[in-house]
Amino acid sequence: MQKVILPNGLTILFVPKKGNSVVVEALIKVGSDNEKKDERGISHFIEHILFEGTKKRPTNHKISNDIEKLGGDLNAYTTNDRTCFYIKVLKKHFKIAIDVLLDILQNPLMDEKNMEKEKNVVIKEIEMVHDEPRFYQWDFLQKNIFEKNPAKNPVYGDKEIVKNLTREKVRTYFDQYYCPNNMIISIVGDVKNWKKLIQEKFVNPKRTVPKFKIIQEPLAKKNKIKKETRDIASTYAVMGFKTVPCNHKDSYALEIIDAILGRGQSGRMFTEIRTKKGLAYDVGTQNINEPNYGYFAIYASIDKKNIDTTKKLILQELKKLENIRENDLKEAKTFIEGQYYLEMEDAQKIADQILFWEKVKDTKLLKEFIKKIKKVTINDVKKVAKKYFNHYTFVVIQGK
Repeated sequence: MQKVILPNGLTILFVPKKGNSVVVEALIKVGSDNEKKDERGISHFIEHILFEGTKKRPTNHKISNDIEKLGGDLNAYTTNDRTCFYIKVLKKHFKIAIDVLLDILQNPLMDEKNMEKEKNVVIKEIEMVHDEPRFYQWDFLQKNIFEKNPAKNPVYGDKEIVKNLTREKVRTYFDQYYCPNNMIISIVGDVKNWKKLIQEKFVNPKRTVPKFKIIQEPLAKKNKIKKETRDIASTYAVMGFKTVPCNHKDSYALEIIDAILGRGQSGRMFTEIRTKKGLAYDVGTQNINEPNYGYFAIYASIDKKNIDTTKKLILQELKKLENIRENDLKEAKTFIEGQYYLEMEDAQKIADQILFWEKVKDTKLLKEFIKKIKKVTINDVKKVAKKYFNHYTFVVIQGK
């Protein structure tokens, strides 16, 4: 991998990869955690509005068609701490991908009509998440598991705030954060002259970027249970435990626990809750390690009458981590290694991951991931389980 920093502060990461495709992805170091109370949802809204037209490509159709007519793909996403835009095309169309990506990042029109239209689109997206318990359960968990960390606020924001966003406010926020010294671009593919091409196209100057204060989340000191009732057939239950950010040494043992409890149909939670007891269709675990927060969660879609039984089974399986065997550890490690290398066959996944770790600290952490997984011991797993699985937040969206 090559890394260069241009005079305007833009960081570029290049990974040569043989094949027909090339992926270009831009990470902007801004997300919902950076928003003030009256800006909630603005980062996500900007992700949307940048696809709505530039001086060179004045419509959404023109932007998307310039890539899609080549058989390519373009998309974007927003998280708590970053906003990412990516384009994947045949490598012979690399210059077009760069031109389109840097065009939307530097020259958005932010037309008033398009802004009003896109507000309605974002509001429909928010309503869709609220309507679908499988999506909403994660917002419901984060809202209740965190006390101080801004991750308790949903990335998509607040409907009323989104409705009242002005062009001036959106433009000011965009100008603050969408500058080259607050961005990283990754390129994965078999292409040349990438540095010269980006240097010629990315002409925006450096700017002073507001500093973000990291909030220290207090440890959980008691169990918490929150319920909502809806007119639905199934009940959705999630038990979450506050853990650590992605660069913490304990995150690797948590990955092992995730593999033991939640891998596919052979994970312990699936085996106990679905295979043996038939209590749920959808059941599994998630180990979330973001740059500024972490949590471990077990989820299951069940019948309302089985809430207590399912909760009891979850706690029993967590307790059994005190007695894991060498074979459990070995299988978890081979699972993680296999999944990791299979995912990294995908150029877009590589582009995304190197951006993530460069923002966290250094792309070297990505290369060290499997090495650190292999070093985890049974004692590490037991110690981490004992340390973090004491006080839970249990959220339930129950059917009538």
